[in-house]
Amino acid sequence: MRIVRQLLGAVKKIKDSGTITLGHRDSSIPFSYLAGSTAPVGYSHDIQLAVVEALKKQLGTDIKVKYNLVTSQTRIPLVQNGTVDLECGSTTNNVERQQQVGFSVGIFEVGTRLLTKVKDGQPSYKDFPDLAGKNVVTTAGTTSERILKAMNADKQMKMNVISAKDHGEAFNMLESGRAVAFMMDDALLAGEMAKAKKPSDWTITGTPQSYEIYGCMVRKDDPAFKKAVDEAIVAYFKSGEVNKSYDKWFQQPIPPKGLNLQFPMSDELKKLIAEPTDKAADEKKS
Repeated sequence: MRIVRQLLGAVKKIKDSGTITLGHRDSSIPFSYLAGSTAPVGYSHDIQLAVVEALKKQLGTDIKVKYNLVTSQTRIPLVQNGTVDLECGSTTNNVERQQQVGFSVGIFEVGTRLLTKVKDGQPSYKDFPDLAGKNVVTTAGTTSERILKAMNADKQMKMNVISAKDHGEAFNMLESGRAVAFMMDDALLAGEMAKAKKPSDWTITGTPQSYEIYGCMVRKDDPAFKKAVDEAIVAYFKSGEVNKSYDKWFQQPIPPKGLNLQFPMSDELKKLIAEPTDKAADEKKS
């Protein structure tokens, strides 16, 4: 039955059932996370809700929203098998993943860097070469994990690469001293730093090892649904609502602790919003 419904496409499935299932994260602050409620919040979730509103207008009917928690490791399979209709969180669009799922136009752009402790006003470990022989944590199933393991092998750095189940666990390992640095997308690192016991004890550092564009995931080979999602996101960009959402989540106090990430919008993201594309960062540069 599921295969038949997939062949009909997500738009028809949503219209017939009156329901859409949104995939969300629990600790991708401030993109998609739980803050004391069963419903997610965050920048990427705002975009998901804008897509739902656009679909309501397109279909001329109300749509009930169901939520399905995903992790870095389960998000792609759950989109592929139809459990989740739309996943907007902190998922990097890259050429490898494009073989498995479809991606919307980009919703964010980041660089992969390091979070580490401040010592005497300076980062304890300033850049990646300083991590040779050290415990370094990242999140399982992410592009940062792949890059870090490849760097470790290629440069024979003898790092002990620890793969945490999610970003929250990775930061806990860093904060407890089980790792000296946490590699991840810089905006996610800012989110983890903001919820630290003492945010000023931490700093984001290191030469970006890649630039990543986040997109919302849909099932592959469903052009009608991808088109609807893309049009909704582009309209959200053009309306200026995206700027209000960015300000809310990156430059104002956010739940649950009321901390401010103080993470200004980058020129790369401004360009992505002005010139939407569903290409991966490496495709844009090629």
